[in-house]
Amino acid sequence: MDIKSLRLFQHLANSLHFSKSAAAMYVSPPTLTRVIARLEQECKSTLFVRNNRSVALTPAGHTLLEFANETLAQFAKMQNTMQTQQDALSGELSLYCSVTASQSYMPNILDRLHQQYPLVEIKLDTGDHSLAIDKVMSRAADIALATHVPDFPSHVSFAKLDTVPLVLIVPKTLNINAWEELNWADVNVVMPTGGPSKRIVHHWFAEHNIRPHVYAQVTGNEAIVSMVALGLGVGFVPKIVLENSVVKSKVKALKVASIEPYQLGVCYLTERENEPLIKSLSQLLVS
Repeated sequence: MDIKSLRLFQHLANSLHFSKSAAAMYVSPPTLTRVIARLEQECKSTLFVRNNRSVALTPAGHTLLEFANETLAQFAKMQNTMQTQQDALSGELSLYCSVTASQSYMPNILDRLHQQYPLVEIKLDTGDHSLAIDKVMSRAADIALATHVPDFPSHVSFAKLDTVPLVLIVPKTLNINAWEELNWADVNVVMPTGGPSKRIVHHWFAEHNIRPHVYAQVTGNEAIVSMVALGLGVGFVPKIVLENSVVKSKVKALKVASIEPYQLGVCYLTERENEPLIKSLSQLLVS
């Protein structure tokens, strides 16, 4: 039983999905299956009950999860005590955020980090915002800018950075000034394929008894802005995405006060919260 195996088990015990955990931890599904089988041999107990539709922890699995959480936390604490504060604050910090956040929030963040901790080397990675939490859980990033969601993992800490409102955008050619003026029966809607926007927008439509005519489902809020700018429909996007879009002049933003805003913040593994580098820099980011 080793640290890597315990980390793989911990992730699977929280996700209860072999394929998702394998992808998030950058191992193949057969490798993950072999690791779990080896742990079951070492523990002399079945850790998961599996069928074609679901995966569940057994009582023995719950016991091992408690052990894994405690062991990994102690291991992180041991690593922390083995390095000096100076060494930590002159090391490397990996950050992950969306492309939009890299244009809006990250310049100020990087400037503050450089001024406060000039010896820290920042490694910035950008991509789909929906991958932020997985990047942290797989340790591909030390800290990530992420959106808080109802099922946020319990072993990942979240510190609020900002509240980001959603706006309804319509083509500039559409002669309306309020969302109430829209005839939803005749309007095409561009929806996100996933992420927090999908849940929020679906909830808003349900609250207002609107059955939207979904013209297209796209990945990424930037793509929604582009499609609306082309006159293909209307859609909800975070205000900050619109503000950084190169086609923002071709759309009109309508305020919708009743729609839930995003809670944007920094996240990191809870077991690492006392590591000097992560503790100091996460506090700086949300101060």
